[in-house]
Amino acid sequence: MSGSGTGTGQVVVIGAGIAGLAAAHRLLQRGARVTVLEASERTGGKLLAGEIAGVRVDLGAESMLARRPEAVALAREVGLADRLQPPATAAASIWTRGALRPMPKGHVMGVPGTAAALSGLLSDEGVARIERDADLPRTEIGDDVAVGEYVAARVGREVVDRLVEPLLGGVYAGDAYRISMRSAVPQLYRAALTHTSLTEAVREIQARAAADPQTGPVFLGIAGGVGTLPQAVAGSVTALGGEILTGHPATQLRREAGGWRVTAGDRVLHADAVVVAVPAAAAADLLAAESPAAAAELRTVEYASMALVTLAYRRADVSLPAGSGFLVPPVDGHTVKASTFASQKWGWLAEAAPDVVVVRTSVGRHHETEILQHDDAHLVDVSRRDLQAATGLDATPLQARVTRWTDGLPQYPVGHHARVARIREHVAKLPGLVVCGAQYDGVGIPACIASAHAAVDQLDGDLGGVQRLTADPVQSLHGGAGE
Repeated sequence: MSGSGTGTGQVVVIGAGIAGLAAAHRLLQRGARVTVLEASERTGGKLLAGEIAGVRVDLGAESMLARRPEAVALAREVGLADRLQPPATAAASIWTRGALRPMPKGHVMGVPGTAAALSGLLSDEGVARIERDADLPRTEIGDDVAVGEYVAARVGREVVDRLVEPLLGGVYAGDAYRISMRSAVPQLYRAALTHTSLTEAVREIQARAAADPQTGPVFLGIAGGVGTLPQAVAGSVTALGGEILTGHPATQLRREAGGWRVTAGDRVLHADAVVVAVPAAAAADLLAAESPAAAAELRTVEYASMALVTLAYRRADVSLPAGSGFLVPPVDGHTVKASTFASQKWGWLAEAAPDVVVVRTSVGRHHETEILQHDDAHLVDVSRRDLQAATGLDATPLQARVTRWTDGLPQYPVGHHARVARIREHVAKLPGLVVCGAQYDGVGIPACIASAHAAVDQLDGDLGGVQRLTADPVQSLHGGAGE
């Protein structure tokens, strides 16, 4: 779009979740003029820092995958390097078959490399079923397959129901028997294409990981909460000259001579390019006029809703099991699907509030909406009952907070990768328009940031009117972040 549109490299980013902010940040580093439109009154999307009993906590996502570089790199760029922290303990449990059982080592998203790895977690019959994997004929997976379907065929349903399901549920709040292996666990999908035995494939994945000299913590948090990341990115965006308008939902997106017109309330913005970084339904509404085919595909994306219950206790009243918390298989019939002993998991939290213990539970899975119809008091009560049954914790909390994430997690069913390819094929017909966010290439923080960066890279060459910053953008960014 060289020499067209506003001719000044003006880009409008729609959505100020972590994907939209990351896109704006990168665009500004490359010299674009950026306006970010956010429908709500705050930035950050599903990343939310809050407070309970006077303690700073996360009320959304609390950690980020560190084995991917994007989130850690962005945190460092915006001045949070000295606040990155690994969990104080990586030991976790599975609450299943009436007891808290140690999370087994030596697995990939719940799939073991050996039967012995799940001894004690599964029944003797379940362990024996894993051993049959090496003798089974090849299981064809085609272009895609559900994680649960494939894993059950190789090593038995008990592995799926007791381990794969709760691990995947913690990421997608979905159903392992519907979730795409190609999209949700791509390393397993790639390995399954070249191996007959699933356990052998897992052992190869583990061996490669062990040989990686860059191997470090699997996850990292941020002192003060991961919810401070979007705040820091937003601060850098404005320091670099970007404009962030909260409370300004984009209501119309139309092509015009050489560019785009974006309507947001009483504001009309003209841009050379637009980055659409909002959930699927909102993106569909915006694209309906210019790309009805892309909008139709986006409307097929389903979402799961969930709620986080955060509880604060007097430390003198609490004695929790060791470790960072536990996951709960749906097959066991409990309400909570997971619990995090936040004050044991994060050293910064324990140091900031030595007399308070913070515990989180999560409730709600895809198509499991009945529990979320109840009021906050009910969600707190059922969380406390399950915590008592699992850990013996029966103290009265100092304070409880319920944070509801309605339609918070996009679902990745079998064929998700093909749907995303079709969406992008349709959007590619519209010069100067790109999409990014959790509904495309991954729901985790690094995946959302990578999606944003890929979208910006697509715009390179379309912004011929951009005047590069005369100052070094990295220097400008670090100075703006207060480093």
